[in-house]
Amino acid sequence: MRIRLAQEAARILVESGGQDYLTAKRKAALHLGAVDTRNMPSNTEIEQALMEYQRLFRGSSQPQRLNALRTEAVRAMGFFEAFRPKLVGPVLQGTADEHTPITLHIFAATVEEVGLYLMRFQIPYTMHDKRLRLSSDSQETFLSYRFLAGQFQMEVIVFLTSKPVTPLSPVDGKPMRRASIVEVQALLDGDQPPI
Repeated sequence: MRIRLAQEAARILVESGGQDYLTAKRKAALHLGAVDTRNMPSNTEIEQALMEYQRLFRGSSQPQRLNALRTEAVRAMGFFEAFRPKLVGPVLQGTADEHTPITLHIFAATVEEVGLYLMRFQIPYTMHDKRLRLSSDSQETFLSYRFLAGQFQMEVIVFLTSKPVTPLSPVDGKPMRRASIVEVQALLDGDQPPI
């Protein structure tokens, strides 16, 4: 049942374009009639099922989309070079699809500095609060800027240089993986094994 739930959650994530593993688990349990199950898969198991689903059913399109997202991430990281950008999330992990935004963590003295930078280049954006876990029992809200870069959705989360933190991954609860522009370029060039 655990494997079936993970596979169904992965299918739901791909078909809905969602990224919320908990909601996908609940919907999978409902679809399979296992609402009261104690066999709920972990987020890591769902991520593995997601990769397998993409390999089986999107094997011809997902790798090209991932490559395009990573290429655009490198361009965006060059644009934000002064803010020491790091790529995170599904684009780095390799589970991104056509619905996935490119997510960068950047570091600035103030959050307003990033908004002024975007305005200087006449990039329209919206601001959002992004809650991230910093430990098993604490969360913090960070400011994010969302905008379009060509056909790609971008989400840039600002971390203050005076208070450096590494949030926890929503998938495995470990410190979130962050990749520099050099590391992302190595992924594109095939010089680095997949994350």
